[in-house]
Amino acid sequence: MYLYGYSSQQIADTLIALERKSYLGNIKWTAGGVVQILRNERHCGDVVTRKTYTKDYHSHKKSKNYGQRPQSTYRKHHEAIVSRDDFIAVQRMLDNAKYGNKSVLPELRVIDSGILRGFVTINPRWAGFKEPEYYQASRSVYQDTAPMELTTTDEIQVSVEAGDFDLRGFEVSRAELFDVVSRPVVTFQGKKIKFSTECIRKFGAKNYVELLINPVERKFAVRPTDTQNRSGVYFSKTVNGIYYPKDVPAGAYGDTIYSLFGWNKDYKYRIIGYLYEKDGEVAYIFDAADCEAYLKSHVLSKHDSSDGEAAVHPLTPSGKHIRAIPKEWTVSFGKSFYVHEQSLEALARQSEAEWKLRIEGQLFETGKKVSVTSFDELRQYIQQELSDITMEEINNERIG
Repeated sequence: MYLYGYSSQQIADTLIALERKSYLGNIKWTAGGVVQILRNERHCGDVVTRKTYTKDYHSHKKSKNYGQRPQSTYRKHHEAIVSRDDFIAVQRMLDNAKYGNKSVLPELRVIDSGILRGFVTINPRWAGFKEPEYYQASRSVYQDTAPMELTTTDEIQVSVEAGDFDLRGFEVSRAELFDVVSRPVVTFQGKKIKFSTECIRKFGAKNYVELLINPVERKFAVRPTDTQNRSGVYFSKTVNGIYYPKDVPAGAYGDTIYSLFGWNKDYKYRIIGYLYEKDGEVAYIFDAADCEAYLKSHVLSKHDSSDGEAAVHPLTPSGKHIRAIPKEWTVSFGKSFYVHEQSLEALARQSEAEWKLRIEGQLFETGKKVSVTSFDELRQYIQQELSDITMEEINNERIG
């Protein structure tokens, strides 16, 4: 029933309506009691020892063992009453129920062409996919190696016509060096993500969006999506017809993003994005290589100074945080002029088909696929078991 989509409370109500007795002979079921059954590995033939331990032998009070004591797991210890794959699928569903996920096993999808090639869709309510899955999915669409971006003028051929300025040695200044209030920005902080007003206003009513990540190129993107997309999330709210930014919960995937980008989980990060727009389709792409970190002042070391003061003094404090920039920014103002121009020309030459801002991701097999019981078989079994009661009777138990 849980695999089919019933909640633990609905299952409890059904068992009450069926007058099924529990192990202790009770007919009053609770959602918590159902979850305990779903969590019991013995149903798939395994045994885990020492789930609890006694802290104090005087009081004999038991505590749950979260790693404080050694545990042992015995596979195929006895005959199973549910398949191992069904059991694993249910555990994944239970783990992600707190994020509002209602899908059995969300699919990992990667975009295989266009400007968003290598970007993998993030399901905001699923924590089951970790760093290796995201990276392997992204890497799978590159033929040999990931594209290498030009970083110096020496890597490209520069020809200057008579009368033109030779701008070799000149750099296009980083936008981050100037006011970012009116610029498209995404901020990552712990268990939430927030986009700037510029992003929100540009998308307007298209405020149901899809989040994507490219761990190979270390980039993050956002684009509007259909409300039927289970991986979508609202990133703005309306007040008197005006759209304002809202926090996007990142509890299910925030730690994974931090790990993929090599970030410190104690810091807040901000990245200026770039708008890609073609025939009404829009997307913002943010490059993690150009991110800024915001850290609390107490993390600055005071051990290197004889007077106990911090040896490093912040150049640009920001409220309670200190703004930190990549080391590379201290030796340049930005990207070489001709490298910048060539990247813009390459984009301008692309056709709508090459941009493919709206292309959907292709299914990527993670290697951890489980073969759960088919929906048809689940439905047939459930209908058979519930043939003697009606949904009205189940609902009455809930109301009672």
